[in-house]
Amino acid sequence: MATAEQLKQKIKVVMFDQYGTVVDMQKGLTEIAAPFLKAKGWTGNPNSFVTWWRRTHFENSMIDALLHKEHTSYREIGHRAVAYTMDRAGIQYTQEEVRYLVACIEKLTCFPDVPAALARLQSRYKIVVLSNGDPDMLETAKQYHKVPFDAVISVAAAGSFKPHVATYTKAAEIMRVRMDEVLFVANHAFDCVGAKAAGMYSAFIDRRKRPFGATPHQPDIWVDDMKSLAEQMV
Repeated sequence: MATAEQLKQKIKVVMFDQYGTVVDMQKGLTEIAAPFLKAKGWTGNPNSFVTWWRRTHFENSMIDALLHKEHTSYREIGHRAVAYTMDRAGIQYTQEEVRYLVACIEKLTCFPDVPAALARLQSRYKIVVLSNGDPDMLETAKQYHKVPFDAVISVAAAGSFKPHVATYTKAAEIMRVRMDEVLFVANHAFDCVGAKAAGMYSAFIDRRKRPFGATPHQPDIWVDDMKSLAEQMV
């Protein structure tokens, strides 16, 4: 593992996961789902519904990547996940309602500390998104998160979801940097593990105060929030 001081001499690009790292996915989707579920007469916890939705989406995207078939879009995986979650919860729904909920992902806003922290990082490095989201979803999202990234890259360019090694190597290729010139930043361990295993450095944003897990691919930097990352890296 490298220290922040060592990384400052090596890193040219700071690359971010978008959903859950740059934008507050759990809070944002819970606020959207709550009135929808209430109108449906569902009396469960909206936060739990969103957790089921996100876990199902993650599981389905990992299955898709491991099948080694044609890459399925993030949006389609999302539709399947939301429909499954509503079936599980016993909620009657239409396909239009499924599409509505998934489309709300595009409208998520940043964690409060993100804009200032990323502006500070951008004074020294290129800042880039590498997301499992579809290109058009990421394009629409720009008007809501309002972060002027130097580049926004979808895994569609690599034909697989993260944490497949091809996603990280393709992103470095697009940015014309070596793998060891990238610091990859994520709020969830699997993405940090994937980036580190692929040859990048990684930073874990531990907003949820969860253990990282026993893996040889430990993060180089472990901080509570994006503000702390900027303080270490600039």
